[in-house]
Amino acid sequence: MNHTTPKFSEAIKAAAALPSALFVLSSAHDGRRAGILARSVQVCADEPLLVSVTIRSGHWITSILRDSHHFALWRVEPGEALTLKKFADPVRPRMGDPFDGRPLDPLVTGAPIPASAQLALDCEVFRHIDLEADHELFVGRVLAGRCLAPAHTPAQHQAQHHPEIVQPGQAPGRESMRRV
Repeated sequence: MNHTTPKFSEAIKAAAALPSALFVLSSAHDGRRAGILARSVQVCADEPLLVSVTIRSGHWITSILRDSHHFALWRVEPGEALTLKKFADPVRPRMGDPFDGRPLDPLVTGAPIPASAQLALDCEVFRHIDLEADHELFVGRVLAGRCLAPAHTPAQHQAQHHPEIVQPGQAPGRESMRRV
């Protein structure tokens, strides 16, 4: 497929307009804890309540997910530059535990969730799909959640609190999303 055609350029713009927010997928097993910024998160079924999340293929958290069969998703809140730095690298494992020194408040599975996370879901791995692409898909059955934040759309959250994030198809330095 030719990715330089005008129609594909429009597809990139359309994909950038889809609702999104910054979430970290985290997991723990046998004393190992890890997290990674998720590419996308969305509800994919109501009964049972399922969420889908994509992460960069090849990240070392995949082995923890495979062994624990659980993960947490939590929204990155405004002003959490250190969180973005700790969990943005999709390939290189960090030396030490990325959660050391951070107060945690896990829900039911033991997957690490910062106490400061206003929005969090605790999930059991329902499906894992290798997309044979640069990302892989996990579907989680939601077991518990926390919602301390006022309700708003993911696009409103990202535009208001993370305007520095550049969306696919947008040049760096320009506003990442229109204000909602």
